Amino acid sequence: MVSVQNLTMHFTGEDLFTGISFLIREKDRIGLVGKNGAGKTTLLRLICGLELPHKGDVIVPEETSIGYLPQEKELISNKTVLEEALSAFEEIQHIEQQIEKVNHELSVRTDYESVSYHDLIERLTLLNERLALLGINSMEGDAEQILVGLGFEHADMTRIMSEFSNGWQMRVELAKILLKRPSLLILDEPTNHLDIEAIQWLEGYLQNYYGSVLMVSHDRAFLDNITKRTIEISQGKIYDYKGSYSEYVDMREERIESQTAAYNNQQREIKDIERFVERFRYKSTKSKQVQSRVKLLEKMDQIVVDDMDASSIQFRFPKAPHSGKITLEIKNLSKAYGQLKVLQDIDLLVVRNDRIAFVGRNGEGKSTMAKILAGLLDYTGDVRLGHQVNIGYYAQNQHDMLDSEKTVFETLDEVAVGDVRTRLKAILGSFLFGGDSTDKKVKVLSGGEKARLSLAKMLLFPSNLLILDEPTNHLDMQSKDILKNALLRYDGTLIIVSHDRDFLQGLTNKVIEFKKPCIKEYIGDIYDFLQARDIRKLEELETKNNVSNSFTDKTEMSVNKQNYERKKILDKDLRKISKEIEAIENEIEKSEELLVGFDKILANPSDFPAVKIDEHWLKNYASQKKHISKLMEDWELKQFEREELQKSNDGFQ
Repeated sequence: MVSVQNLTMHFTGEDLFTGISFLIREKDRIGLVGKNGAGKTTLLRLICGLELPHKGDVIVPEETSIGYLPQEKELISNKTVLEEALSAFEEIQHIEQQIEKVNHELSVRTDYESVSYHDLIERLTLLNERLALLGINSMEGDAEQILVGLGFEHADMTRIMSEFSNGWQMRVELAKILLKRPSLLILDEPTNHLDIEAIQWLEGYLQNYYGSVLMVSHDRAFLDNITKRTIEISQGKIYDYKGSYSEYVDMREERIESQTAAYNNQQREIKDIERFVERFRYKSTKSKQVQSRVKLLEKMDQIVVDDMDASSIQFRFPKAPHSGKITLEIKNLSKAYGQLKVLQDIDLLVVRNDRIAFVGRNGEGKSTMAKILAGLLDYTGDVRLGHQVNIGYYAQNQHDMLDSEKTVFETLDEVAVGDVRTRLKAILGSFLFGGDSTDKKVKVLSGGEKARLSLAKMLLFPSNLLILDEPTNHLDMQSKDILKNALLRYDGTLIIVSHDRDFLQGLTNKVIEFKKPCIKEYIGDIYDFLQARDIRKLEELETKNNVSNSFTDKTEMSVNKQNYERKKILDKDLRKISKEIEAIENEIEKSEELLVGFDKILANPSDFPAVKIDEHWLKNYASQKKHISKLMEDWELKQFEREELQKSNDGFQ
């Protein structure tokens, strides 16, 4: 349907991708993945014709229509929500004009047997089919149905667009694209402005969509539920996998292992060639062989392992200070903005080590409650913190609260106290702020960098109650996984606001659903909540059997699931560190064998007349000893880390 052929794009002299080719077929469901900056959004814009490639072609057949939803868009409209959505049907007017024109031409022509006459008939048929597909007879009903699916109330239909936030206006933009029913839907982070209910509705819609879908998303569950093919951009190339995101991850790991083996073989070959060249460079009898090997090195295509340069944040939350059994007690809490009641007569008890997810549609009071608990908003009622409870708070717009004129280092240095001041560089390094990047001003940082800096700032204050409002915004898949692992190991009380189901899975043992102005509590993690809510919605007869388990049984089931998730993470970490230890041991063995050779030469130089013991040779000898010493230090550190992980893992046996 759409063909991408030998596409090359470069910025500031460097290729973003080079000579990439692939085909988007009818009914394809494709997830486009890659690191931040790999070129995903650029590729989408090239396919849409919004940018031109430096080389190559994007071939889109005339009958193929494309609908594109960018991550962000400046939206200015004085129409109502429904009127704005109905503007998607402007294409219908254009098609009707074309049909009228074709009908007129057919009526005045008499060459009924000619090829051009039959072409006109075929064009008329296609136009009428397109008109029927767009739903000319059900425009308003279709528009309302999609808007409601994306979270709008029927009362919102007559409200002016400017009354809504940019996030809600982007939902209308998405509705317009869906109403146009293009042959190819291209969506760049479509879940950014959606809550769980709207995400689930969109999943169902896209699963049954008649055309093709190509999308970028950092929501793993969303990708897994829709895509059946994954295209990865890495190191300027693309890799095409037949499978969902989770299947792609497994296949990519196999590819990296194969790539690593090929890389290691090539490196050994290069070293052998270099040794030969170095040894016989000045021997005239070997000059032809030397030149041949030099040319071989020059022509050799260097194998690059895709994740060798992978970098990701690495951190753990500080140990939670001891606190009383009751962490937080809320009684008769209410909050209103003018006549709008957001929260009313809320009662909630949070005990030590509770792990709670706040969920619900946007605007139902989740972030308001988080801000109240963090002491940032006034309210009526009682909010009592337990004995020695220290709160760590991460706001949804946390990165906007940073001082844009301060440097990365100054941002942490101004709030750090005590011994932690001596570790600021190390903390920043674990969040990918190394070298000169610590001197960057906050105002030049990307959204992801600001999010990482805000997380780093949280580590400076040990807390036993973490309140996190959409902490995964601007984080890529890898960083989200690392944050989740850190939260699984966190030994305090956790309250988290998020719409990311994969991120929440196994992370919490309670779910609080916000439905303005009330809340409803569920025992279990996010998927327990979704199942319970679906059962309630369907009013199935067996509801009582499904939800009448005792509080103790359900809590135990949820804790077991949470412990299972934690143990799974620890097992994975143990396997990884064991492999790293084995690799270090193999390297130590090889290095010691080389050192034995050095020692033999040094002990009896006369037995090795071809070896010249000069300054260069002695430098290599000293370097080899230093290398072994460093390997031993790394080995001891990894052994200590493995012992600590094993202790934690034994706690779940």
